[in-house]
Amino acid sequence: MKSVMADRNPPRADVCVDLDAIRHNVRLLAAAAPDAEVMAVVKADGYGHGAVPVARAALSAGASWLGVCSVAEALRLRAEGITAPVLCWLDVPGTDLTDAVAAGVHIGVSDRAKLAAVAALGGVAHLKIDTGLSRNGCPPERWHDLVTAAAASGVEVHSIWSHLACADEPGHPSVDAQAKRFDDAYDVALAAGLRPRRHLANSAATLSRPDLHHDMVRVGIAMYGLNPLRQRRELRPAMSFRSSVVLVKRLGEGESVSYGQTWTAGRPTTVALVPVGYADGVPRLLSGRLEVWLGRRRPVLGRVCMDQIVVDCGDDAVCVGDEVVLFGDGGRGEPTATEWADTLGTIDYEIVTGMYRPRITRRYVDGPRGEVG
Repeated sequence: MKSVMADRNPPRADVCVDLDAIRHNVRLLAAAAPDAEVMAVVKADGYGHGAVPVARAALSAGASWLGVCSVAEALRLRAEGITAPVLCWLDVPGTDLTDAVAAGVHIGVSDRAKLAAVAALGGVAHLKIDTGLSRNGCPPERWHDLVTAAAASGVEVHSIWSHLACADEPGHPSVDAQAKRFDDAYDVALAAGLRPRRHLANSAATLSRPDLHHDMVRVGIAMYGLNPLRQRRELRPAMSFRSSVVLVKRLGEGESVSYGQTWTAGRPTTVALVPVGYADGVPRLLSGRLEVWLGRRRPVLGRVCMDQIVVDCGDDAVCVGDEVVLFGDGGRGEPTATEWADTLGTIDYEIVTGMYRPRITRRYVDGPRGEVG
């Protein structure tokens, strides 16, 4: 909880989430799958964007379902008054499902023990088949047993579902192989007497594989404006990361910057101090490879520290209080979360989900209409 004193002070940095961009992306994704329902995946606190505001924005734009990882995440949505259907799919053994089932949350089921727990509470199950990702999901050799047990138990089975390993690589042979296994699993479920719906497509498959849309698509990263396919799309990144200049000084030739003195000025230059570092979501591995937007793109000098970075401003006039954009939507040429990920050899999912930090304020804007909270 923020203290009263903290609320009176300007933030050292903030993550700004554009809810209009979320709605735009959901509409685009829904249009790509016109015959399917849309599940907006808001696990991990909405991929770092804030599960509750994102959920409300997505539902207002045409999503009809919400997806989360845990019971706790599902119950948080319910506690905030969100009544839309919710599916949760991964908890530790022994997790009490009572409150979730009572709140109408649907439960992902991959084994008979979880099935029995859901059936005993009168809950609704989505049976998950492992089609080749080899994570969560019922192994194919146990699938007949699971669907037969589900039919005998009388539990309501809403859907069968699975998850794709390589949908972000169009043409990868595993996608068709998984689709075939999914179809086979559906036939087994029908033969057992179930009449489930189906959902398989993630963001990438929503955009690239209309044959896999089935009854519902589950959109995650693309809803936040980050494109899993890299081909140009009209997705709008919803998150930007900003701070401001807290100190400006002039360095002489031969002066070095930051720990290890890995950068030394070859000529006099002006530097700006920005109060964010690896404790605030700026990876130390970006040292020597990071640029920010401060009127234009400018390099960060030396090593990223725990709480601060130093920006090279050359001979330009820079003032304390000037805005610094660490990443944004790229519209002005500023760095993006995807650029950070590419530089680090990771994925932009990791960048945005890592932005929920104690010292970072999160605020929301609604496109051109401005700030909403």
